[in-house]
Amino acid sequence: MAELKRETVVKTKKKTSNRSVLLGAAFLMATSSIGPGFLTQTTVFTQQLAASFAFVILISLILDVFAQMNVWRIIAVSGLRGQEIANKVLPGLGVFLAVLIVMGGLAFNIGNIAGAGLGLNAMLGIQPITGAIISAAFAIFIFIVKEAGKAMDRIAQAAGFVMILLMMYVALSTSPPVGEALANTVKPEKISILAIVTLVGGTVGGYITFAGGHRLLDAGIKGIDSLPEVTKSSIMGITATGIMRIALFLAVLGVVSQGLAIDPDNPPASVFQLAVGDIGYKIFGVIMWAAAVTSVVGAAYTSVSFIRSFSPALEKYHNWVIILFILVSTATFALVGRPVKVLLLVGALNALILPLSLGTLLIAAYKKNIVGDYKHPLWLTITGAFVVMIMGCLGIMTLFEQLPLLFK
Repeated sequence: MAELKRETVVKTKKKTSNRSVLLGAAFLMATSSIGPGFLTQTTVFTQQLAASFAFVILISLILDVFAQMNVWRIIAVSGLRGQEIANKVLPGLGVFLAVLIVMGGLAFNIGNIAGAGLGLNAMLGIQPITGAIISAAFAIFIFIVKEAGKAMDRIAQAAGFVMILLMMYVALSTSPPVGEALANTVKPEKISILAIVTLVGGTVGGYITFAGGHRLLDAGIKGIDSLPEVTKSSIMGITATGIMRIALFLAVLGVVSQGLAIDPDNPPASVFQLAVGDIGYKIFGVIMWAAAVTSVVGAAYTSVSFIRSFSPALEKYHNWVIILFILVSTATFALVGRPVKVLLLVGALNALILPLSLGTLLIAAYKKNIVGDYKHPLWLTITGAFVVMIMGCLGIMTLFEQLPLLFK
């Protein structure tokens, strides 16, 4: 009887631990995608498209689900990280993918650090560079504690819930035309391909595609038996991102529909201030800081996960490499600012990471030396291939558009 009780307690603890990891992985992916760029993109596109932006959100979320479900499942079944899978598909491809991911993660982390500084400036009046350094210290502390993985999960969950609640409050305060938004979800007055590509790239592009899958792998959640949990976690992550995107969209739509002018120099902050006055600017600061600092954590963790398997030393000291990654990002912002040309180039290259990585994993799903006897669902292969083709074509177009700007 005592033995049975012990087994029951162990099973209950394991189930609770798994639930925490699954939720943590979902929010790590979600909060990684909800960064400073997310807030600005959503605000600007809502200004341009008004209620029609609801259709863009719907399409982008569908594409996000197709991409994430494929990536998370194949990582879980293979028990390998993205770069390891790529190297098995084609020797050297994993190294190339890792270089792109790390370049993109480092460049965009400079923007995330800058966003964290601006968030503390809006919230507490601290100078942006000082705020950036304080935020970097907070992010570094997460990886110094003994159980960094659990700390990261809890921070991601807490920040995600806070952002969602505050954003919903602001959305309700603006009294948006919900009926008009619902009508445009299925029958939009305007359609913007650029907006769809930007949203998909910002939500599941670059390192973000692998954030949740790699976190589950590090927590030991892998194999065919784990697929129901992995699928559930990936959908939770996209759902959290979707709720945040919709809440921000409705907040901006409410402001726009009232004919109020949004400040082009800082569109998201302007929306919050117009919606609920001076307290709105403080709320913007909280959301901006939470969005930026969790993106700093997600970018550093996932980027380093792409190189840690290349060397036993990197594997052993990966938390210190993550800390170094954050320090380099912070020092670059503090000393140089945000190097525009580097960000332009990496942004263009980032658009190619999703089709390259997803395409590689779809090929891996049919290689027995990678996934064993696992049979990948045909509908996921077809929808995944669709995302690869669409994002591949548009990613190449984006690259050619950005290259001339580098030589100006």
